[in-house]
Amino acid sequence: MTMPSLAGAPWLTHKSAQAVFAALEKSGFEARAVGGAVRNTMLALPVKDLDIATTARPEDVLEAAAAAGLKTIPTGLKHGTVTVISGRIPFEVTTLRRDAETDGRHAKVEFTDNWTEDAQRRDFTINALYCDRHGQVFDPIGGYPDIEKRRVRFIGKAEDRIREDYLRILRFFRFTSEYATGPADAVGLKASADLKDGIARLSGERLRSELLRILETPRAALAVGDMHETGILALVLGMPGNLDRLQRLIAREQLLGLAPDGIRRLGALAVTWPGSAMFLSRHLRLSNAEYERLATMAMAGSPHASTAPETDIKAYIYRNGASAYRDCALMVWAAEHSDDGATNLYRKRLELAQSWKVPHLPVNGADVMDLGLASGPRVGRVLSAFEDWWIAADFPTDAAILTAKLREFVKVTKA
Repeated sequence: MTMPSLAGAPWLTHKSAQAVFAALEKSGFEARAVGGAVRNTMLALPVKDLDIATTARPEDVLEAAAAAGLKTIPTGLKHGTVTVISGRIPFEVTTLRRDAETDGRHAKVEFTDNWTEDAQRRDFTINALYCDRHGQVFDPIGGYPDIEKRRVRFIGKAEDRIREDYLRILRFFRFTSEYATGPADAVGLKASADLKDGIARLSGERLRSELLRILETPRAALAVGDMHETGILALVLGMPGNLDRLQRLIAREQLLGLAPDGIRRLGALAVTWPGSAMFLSRHLRLSNAEYERLATMAMAGSPHASTAPETDIKAYIYRNGASAYRDCALMVWAAEHSDDGATNLYRKRLELAQSWKVPHLPVNGADVMDLGLASGPRVGRVLSAFEDWWIAADFPTDAAILTAKLREFVKVTKA
């Protein structure tokens, strides 16, 4: 099969990338782009970064880069990876490898000069194509037909690839959702289901990272549905998931033109009981900020319903922020089968959260003391009471009204 040329691809012709290729070739080694850059270019998708595979050993990469005046970072010498800085852009340069030992989480590698051996240790056929500095594509294991057909298949025997690293089960769903156009590969799906118990060997951090990436893919609902059907979802979450609510949330996001949000989608999928946010935080090793968002979503209720008065919405946004309101409103909306009337109300309220400029409290401690109250805890109590009134009154701005009301609170406090 004739391979297309990638000559002219902006990431390949960039002088910083060419400098890295030239440095390695000048020292007598082969170097080729591999993985995402090659795959995405063939699929007409954006390229985020460039990884380079080479026949040079790590110490040779360090020497070749130094000879060319390029800076290096010994990122992972044990695994053959050196980060080369060219034109302030980091490039991961990795020696060709083969797996000597695997335990389902990590691999002990041996370096090789064989491009096919390096390709065979990768996960999916679409990730095992290489491209030299001139744009010539190399396909050691026949992945190009899968690129053409937009399908995701494991390299070789699916069970073998999964046993090398059980995280590949989740990567299978993510890559299928992101790059495939049809249903998940039946062989890969069966192997993932058969070996799903290996997920228990993965750390919470790795599960979190891959799950959030799955939830942000173009066909997240289908991917999560397949995970549910195979019993994989419950193992990843540590609990059952609410697929219907996730599907409705995704539909609401798309209706509003919102970018996919992994944490919000996790909330729709798995925040199903009061303690679930804390459970997910511990199970998936979420950050404090991620836990707090889920905990806030768990408290979604009447202030976020389509029938909530605008005054309640503004009050919530003032105290908690527009982002928290948006998360909670979307959670409540996703929990119900809304008609056109409710949909229009939710849209108006979410537009309000986007456009309303949150006001600042128009008085401060000095204003209170100017009215005759001495410095101390009572000043704070007056300000707190005034703020509660001000919010409930829908944030009035008339100076005379504000001064009169503040004077009332000071008078009551003095009494």
